[in-house]
Amino acid sequence: MIKKISIILALIIAVPFITALFVESNYAVEREVIIEANKNDVFNYIKYLKNQNNFSKWAQMDPNAIKTYRGIDATVGFVATWDSKNEEVGQGEQEIVKIIDGKRIDYELRFFKPFESTEPAYMTTTALSPQQTKVTWGFSGHMDYPMNLMFLFMDFEQIIGADLQTGLDNLKVVLEK
Repeated sequence: MIKKISIILALIIAVPFITALFVESNYAVEREVIIEANKNDVFNYIKYLKNQNNFSKWAQMDPNAIKTYRGIDATVGFVATWDSKNEEVGQGEQEIVKIIDGKRIDYELRFFKPFESTEPAYMTTTALSPQQTKVTWGFSGHMDYPMNLMFLFMDFEQIIGADLQTGLDNLKVVLEK
């Protein structure tokens, strides 16, 4: 009887770890919005990290977060940091790592609290007409084994996608004023 109980307990403990071996550990999320504005004007606005305070859902979640900056905004190497007591915001920094002028900005997000992680993100602009621009915001990430098991219970694409879309919708309002 004790042997059977031990086997059952071992299986209960082992099944999640075995399952996690077969669960994807990477995710990628992308959202877009069409803004009634010139592509150059849109790009020249989004390339400034400080402007994310005006449209990013994450930047607006804690207006009391301490924000600091290093370098020259809208240039490679510029770093924006945040430190919040709100666990949903936490502590981290975002650095501009590449700019293709008028087309794309690549960032590196470094999260320190409530968890440590380094993830890439980007924003692109595409002219649809002289006064219409498609803005795409993308984010990707990775969860190490066995934490990747969370993907079975949480839809990161939907959760992060909704936050990206909120930010893009806010950006549309800001730039179409």
